[in-house]
Amino acid sequence: MDRLTNTIRPYAWGSTTAIPGLLGVEPTGEPQAEMWMGAHPGAPSRLDRGDGETTLAAVIAADPERELGAAAVTKFGPRLPFLLKLLAAGAPLSLQVHPDLEQAEAGYADEERRGIPVDAGHRNYKDPHHKPEMICALTPFDGLCGFRPPLEAAGLLEGLGVDSLKPYADLLRAHPEEAALREMLTAVLTADRAEMARTVAEAGTAIERLGGPYAPYASLVHHYPGDPGVIAAMLLNHVRLQPGEAMFLGAGVPHAYLDGLGVELLANSDNVLRAGLTPKHVDVPELLRIVRFEPADPAVQRPEGNGEEVYESPVDEFRLSRFALAPGAAPHPLPDGAPQILLCTAGRPKAGEVTLSPGESVFVPADEKVELSGIGTIFRATVPV
Repeated sequence: MDRLTNTIRPYAWGSTTAIPGLLGVEPTGEPQAEMWMGAHPGAPSRLDRGDGETTLAAVIAADPERELGAAAVTKFGPRLPFLLKLLAAGAPLSLQVHPDLEQAEAGYADEERRGIPVDAGHRNYKDPHHKPEMICALTPFDGLCGFRPPLEAAGLLEGLGVDSLKPYADLLRAHPEEAALREMLTAVLTADRAEMARTVAEAGTAIERLGGPYAPYASLVHHYPGDPGVIAAMLLNHVRLQPGEAMFLGAGVPHAYLDGLGVELLANSDNVLRAGLTPKHVDVPELLRIVRFEPADPAVQRPEGNGEEVYESPVDEFRLSRFALAPGAAPHPLPDGAPQILLCTAGRPKAGEVTLSPGESVFVPADEKVELSGIGTIFRATVPV
């Protein structure tokens, strides 16, 4: 078992206080958006087995079967298939979707054939993997997830009283649901930018005046004035997760995180297609090809189980669970056979003989048994083999 040293990513949307508060350190004044735990090449965790510090990626590459287990290597190759994060949103993230596995493989192969550098700003597919993800709230956590029913979205737009939004509301009312959502999103993202900026400005004034169901969108107007993504975001359900609640985000589901601190577990991929609320590249035709235009209520999960509380996800790359370790409880032995990352978020529990403070984590190789004890909360990320 290895104690991990992890990189904190300073993305502009990050909270300046949430991650330092969990770690018990003074804020730097700079945004601290995500702490990465895993073997992603962009910021692999570091560890020391007595020969000096190295990366978890290098350790796995040296002996994949020992570190990951035979079943995981057979299914995913010699790579850790998941990435665990602390995510601290102090401002809205981009409105985005992720491709499914087939789309990712085809998109990556196409851009490789066309010779687009993998670090090019206009590249869509950084790898041939899909990126399903799960977010579990540590504080009240606001996000947008999945399409509202078109008639509900039309009513929300009409309630703003902005004349230039009427044609978009009419689109939502005039077609079957899938066609209505597709046509409306297409119209918003391909509209004249100057005209759309004026519409967003008028909508923003109304949003701030009306509050209520419009309140979640006020921060979008503030951070992204004139961005078509503000109007596109009103097609989506607003979700507020309470601590311990989670939601799973599959391929093609549009979403954006707005505010809060959470534990995020995702397949180890960088593939993101953006619809707005970002200065980054927006490929409208490719986005529209990937989005699933299906209204759906976000499925908010509360963990199930006695001892190990499991958050269900329909993917093979990861499994997220939580242990709330109470005083006097018996130790919890964990099964071996798959790689594990254990993250403490409260108290001072122990993983084996290693005592963890909030924000600290360990990597447990597939061939090692470990048990949890003490008092506190530990999140477990593993592969469901």
